[in-house]
Amino acid sequence: MTSYTVPAVTRHYHSRFIEIDGIRTHYLEAGDGPPLVMLHSGEFGGNAELCWEYLIPLLAPHFRIIAPDWLGFGETAKVHDFESKRARMFWHIARFVEVMALDKAHFVGNSMGGTFLLQMASEQPCRLPIDRMVSISGGGFVPANAYRQRLLDYDGSEASMAEVLEAIFENPVWYRDPAYIKRRHAISIAPGAWESIAAARFRSPAAPPRSEFGNVDTTPYGNITAPTLIIAGARDKLRLPGYADELVRQIPDAQLALFEDGGHCPNIEQPEETAALMLRFLLDQPSNHRGSSL
Repeated sequence: MTSYTVPAVTRHYHSRFIEIDGIRTHYLEAGDGPPLVMLHSGEFGGNAELCWEYLIPLLAPHFRIIAPDWLGFGETAKVHDFESKRARMFWHIARFVEVMALDKAHFVGNSMGGTFLLQMASEQPCRLPIDRMVSISGGGFVPANAYRQRLLDYDGSEASMAEVLEAIFENPVWYRDPAYIKRRHAISIAPGAWESIAAARFRSPAAPPRSEFGNVDTTPYGNITAPTLIIAGARDKLRLPGYADELVRQIPDAQLALFEDGGHCPNIEQPEETAALMLRFLLDQPSNHRGSSL
């Protein structure tokens, strides 16, 4: 019988809290150097530590790592804005960067974090002091497929968490290791955690049916001025083939790195390769050739 055990983690980072206009905000911090803000993914049980724990030790020798938990996630206050969830999350992260006194920083986001990062970068004016940025499996058209539905249908059980993990990972170790499933599950059912994320499902009976997924992506990527690296996995179950190529074509100064054997979270499944790509992009002069590949 095959035994599945996820790789061990070396936790060389600090857990910290800060008040952002009365909202308790949790973040991880490590290293010393140019600031690198890391924005995590948005699945049930998602937080900064789970998203970045394998990458932080590889990047901290080069950067001051700052990895906040989004509003409603991890150990940040479980707040949900029913009127404008996304706008409130954008406001919170922009204020976090401001309160942390980051005049200029590199940014990286995975999945929801990557999508939100690209959307904020396309705002005019941009509220984030972006030097260079990396989006991992974020942005572009998001199909409403069966794997996406698993993320939306999470019912708070360990079995359902295993299905969520199967949707975001390529290697079976990540969704068959009992200890890893239990760890993810415990975070997803912490007080207020499930409710804060599930609240997005609630619909007024007076409102027309709608979905966040399967819609045309109207983000004005052409407004983005920061050099951008798009990292994508060719075996991403939550995306359509070629979505990253289309995304890179729309961003004025963008490069693409495609993992042929990668899924939705190469930052977790292939951290050494992902860190190498990021270091090359963030520390060296980026290519001026639009749409080039690393």
